[in-house]
Amino acid sequence: MSSVRLTTVFAVAFTLAFSTAVWGQPAQQTPPPLSAYGALPAVEHARVSPGGDRLALVTVAGDQRVLVILDPHAGQILGRIEVGLAKVRALTWIGENNLMITTTSTQSLSDLGGRRGELRLGQIYDIERRRLVSVLHNAAGVSPLLAGAVEVRRLPEGEVAFVRAFSFGSERTSLYRLDPASGRGREAVRLGDEIRGLVLDAEARPVAGSTYVQASGRWGLGFWNGRGFDEVWSTTAPLDPPYIMGLGRDGQSVLVSARRDDNRANADENGSAVFEVNAAGAWTPMPLGGRVYPLYHPVTEALFGSARSTDNGTEYRFLDPTASAAWTAVAGALDGLSPDLADWSDDMQTVLAYTSGPGDSGSYHFIDLERRTMNVVGQAYPAITGDHVGAVTPVEYDAADGLKIHGYLTLPPGVTSPQGLPLVVLAHGGPASHDTMGFDWWAQATASRGYAVLQANFRGSTGYGQAFLEAGYGEWGRKMQTDLSDGVRYLAARGVIDPARVCIVGASYGGYAALAGPTLDRGVYRCAISVAGVSDLRRMVESEAREAGRPNTETVRYWNRFMGASRLGDRAIDALSPAHLADQADAPILLIHGKDDTVVPIEQSRIMADALRRAGKPVEFIELQGEDHWLSRSDTRQRMLEETLRFLQAHNPAN
Repeated sequence: MSSVRLTTVFAVAFTLAFSTAVWGQPAQQTPPPLSAYGALPAVEHARVSPGGDRLALVTVAGDQRVLVILDPHAGQILGRIEVGLAKVRALTWIGENNLMITTTSTQSLSDLGGRRGELRLGQIYDIERRRLVSVLHNAAGVSPLLAGAVEVRRLPEGEVAFVRAFSFGSERTSLYRLDPASGRGREAVRLGDEIRGLVLDAEARPVAGSTYVQASGRWGLGFWNGRGFDEVWSTTAPLDPPYIMGLGRDGQSVLVSARRDDNRANADENGSAVFEVNAAGAWTPMPLGGRVYPLYHPVTEALFGSARSTDNGTEYRFLDPTASAAWTAVAGALDGLSPDLADWSDDMQTVLAYTSGPGDSGSYHFIDLERRTMNVVGQAYPAITGDHVGAVTPVEYDAADGLKIHGYLTLPPGVTSPQGLPLVVLAHGGPASHDTMGFDWWAQATASRGYAVLQANFRGSTGYGQAFLEAGYGEWGRKMQTDLSDGVRYLAARGVIDPARVCIVGASYGGYAALAGPTLDRGVYRCAISVAGVSDLRRMVESEAREAGRPNTETVRYWNRFMGASRLGDRAIDALSPAHLADQADAPILLIHGKDDTVVPIEQSRIMADALRRAGKPVEFIELQGEDHWLSRSDTRQRMLEETLRFLQAHNPAN
């Protein structure tokens, strides 16, 4: 886009909409307060309308969320809704005038056996009438809880939204067509609880569906015949079952991720490869999987490109020449900023791109290719200026057994030649996940206080192939753990960090890794901080089976494989459970856990705290009222960060 003259316009309306943003703030002499990092992103879920003339987003101040609809060309606010404490998970345009808001809340229902779960609800906002209605709220015999994501299709009569929900009358799930004016739903396709995945074509007709039986692990793929699904393929997959990803290139085939011996060369870390499958049962291998993700056309919903995640940013490739030309122009306009495609209009001429990295704590760029303008319409962390963003560099080192480990090192802002720094090992969750380049609020907050931060993608992480992920099976507390401390030794050998000043921090699986540091990999860390971590492996898996009402589920099988258990209740994994090894802890431990956590029950931290106290070991335990597994609330997220840095500075001071 070098030939296009770009202008940046900050209209008064943007300043009003983003009341938390600070434009042109002079460089600060001291680091921003921790609240600047611990706050929820000031802008979330930004979405461009199909016609490209409207922009919807959620602004956040404290825990209060506000939905704002803008005309970015005229600089006008078209609508504003106080969302409050509701956890917004998605915004979806239904034409130019209606916007669906998907939220979740942690609740306990008798239908869920009395246990707490994260329940999904929808509302539709009519911009012209400034009216908000609940989805399926008054539909007779239909649960208002959404059983999947909203699907929007451009039909001759206009844009229409479809959702899956449960019908009490038929005792099955169905696909409902929504009336945006009332929020009511009309059954469009009767499905059934056995349908796990569903793909619709451009006219909202079912193309294919998948079934899965938990007990046996049988997965089946069927194509719609007008009344039901004709199965064309099935397999038994107790672990890593296939799944339907979306429409194929012709809009009638579907993409399926599955394990098949005829395409192992393109298999991802789960051993699965991506195929394009048609109703005749023909399977065509596709160059997708791993860190290469499919992209779908905004109108037809058919596959038309891919995105590949790299340490240098995301690489995009498109089958559609219009999309390719549009993204080439955007990448040129944001040269050097490694933009990500956040959203675009139906004609792909109005683009919302997101950048973060060196000197950038996260920015949304609204680009109009026809008008040749570019506006920065929001910043994720506006109180953190570029000079307070620490440098992030890829690192690579050998584990003790020679396996190559990749990760990222974040340095304190302004540090260019690190030497003898205190280190925090920040372990990611999952464990089948991975850290990436870019602005990480937790790592940057820690670095702002003088610590180097290592985020290692230990074995068992995704993104590095099947063999690398499988190398983590059965390695909880073993090689997955020493991969982290091998990174400490690597940095120490190069003089980057002081090996006598190292702590370990993490959440979810990373919380387990933090607890396993002082109990299973002793002599490395001066302190450990576990957020929503697992402390008793056997008890964790047994609770999963108990909540599911059966001992043999996909989730139970998943955990047993990673933990190295031979069966449910295998006492062998007690030797890998920090709660059973509390008397061996050689460093102070801080436990932080949300009381509304429905993924890792808070009892996991309570058990650990009790065990450490009985053993006479130093421990602090903080329960976060009203917080879930994902730190979705601003006040509790900020408290977590403040308590973490307090504990670090007390037991491993940076200065």
